[in-house]
Amino acid sequence: MGLQVLALIAFICIETIMECSPCEGLYFFEFVSCSALVVTGVLFLMFSLNLHTRIPQINWNLTDLVNTGLSTFFFFIASVVLAALNHKTGAEIAAVIFGFLAMAVYAVNTYLAIQKWRLNRQQSSRQSSDYIRARTESREVDHRPEIQRLDA
Repeated sequence: MGLQVLALIAFICIETIMECSPCEGLYFFEFVSCSALVVTGVLFLMFSLNLHTRIPQINWNLTDLVNTGLSTFFFFIASVVLAALNHKTGAEIAAVIFGFLAMAVYAVNTYLAIQKWRLNRQQSSRQSSDYIRARTESREVDHRPEIQRLDA
């Protein structure tokens, strides 16, 4: 939830700027903050309403990891560009500050998403190795005298 708040504040700050020259850094920051707000908001709704369980074909942990990782990277780039090209107005300075704050929170979430993804990967590999072991043991009928073969 903190991610959406920081992205929203950064977006509001950038929207209050009336004039700019050059505007490329401002437009890029606006795109990054708006995109992060929308994508993270949609994922937040999906997870909070448990809608992600209805689409098991998607690896949701990896989706969250990619979203937070890309948002971290793009908030960093957009904040650096805006800091370099701003005109020292209050709204631009506030947008840069909230951009770096959003980047930091997204970075923490990226770290947590990596931990969760690794844990799920270990659990799924453990489950698949247990499945393979069980299938192999079930085929070893000849080596188990307590099970008699019907064709003998």
